[in-house]
Amino acid sequence: MHLFSLLFVSPAPAARDGGFYEDLTVSQETLLELVDLGRLSPTGGNKQPLKFIISWEKEKNELIYPTLAWAGYLTDWAGPEAGERPAAYIIILEDKDINMNVPKIDFGIAAQSIMLGAAEKGLGGCMIYMVQRQKLREVLHIPEKYEILMVLALGQPKEEVVVDEIENEADIKYWRDNNRVHHVPKRKLKDVVLEL
Repeated sequence: MHLFSLLFVSPAPAARDGGFYEDLTVSQETLLELVDLGRLSPTGGNKQPLKFIISWEKEKNELIYPTLAWAGYLTDWAGPEAGERPAAYIIILEDKDINMNVPKIDFGIAAQSIMLGAAEKGLGGCMIYMVQRQKLREVLHIPEKYEILMVLALGQPKEEVVVDEIENEADIKYWRDNNRVHHVPKRKLKDVVLEL
């Protein structure tokens, strides 16, 4: 499977062939190994303001899932059905007491490190920025000193994801075909490298 497919498998609408194998669990040990990759990632001024909440147990996962928005370009779909939802989550937080006057880029670096580690372990995942943050804060009792930045949804990928190279001005919206293959348009390498 293409590395991109493992990194960015997006649980798109599917009754049988999409999303994740929810019953194939991701262990606490695996999540801690992945968080360690985030911990070791570079941070502005080496301030290390990121904190992480991990979830691998069904009860906690069920609290997190409804706070997430899924596949925004697929407007006729509300998210993965039961049985195809992520088996685990990593919530990336920022400790407001630590991070002063540092650009908010650290969490993207950490998220990519974690997702690369997940791909190496055969896991797929989604980086989710569209989060009902106040609702998530309430259901998990997250103290106000921590800003909720992003949620990483993880699991054994169930769907096929392909990268479609597109012309520079083409539509960048991802989509699904009649065979339930999730297509992710990406600009060609020649269109993103500038010859100046």
